[in-house]
Amino acid sequence: MDEQQQLVVMQLIMAGGNAKGAAVEAIRAAKAGDFTQAETKLKEADQFLAEAHQTQTGMLTAEASGEHQPVSLLMVHGQDHVMTAITFRDLAGEIVALHEQIVSR
Repeated sequence: MDEQQQLVVMQLIMAGGNAKGAAVEAIRAAKAGDFTQAETKLKEADQFLAEAHQTQTGMLTAEASGEHQPVSLLMVHGQDHVMTAITFRDLAGEIVALHEQIVSR
């Protein structure tokens, strides 16, 4: 794996980790009753996921253009971080909504 490919993998890992972290912060804010902060953190998670998506799109575009993208364990790990973050973000949105619903009763 060359240096450019390592950079791409690290971008995926960082974006996924940052997205998951922001989603956790959204849940914590909702538990504390701060729904404005919870929504801010969910939007932050979405921004990190958009960054990961842009990175993935770049890889897919290169592959479609005939530039083979090698798959390594590190690349799989990076993709796993992104997929886990997407799932976590989706669940965080539901948990925040549930907290809002409970408080509004």
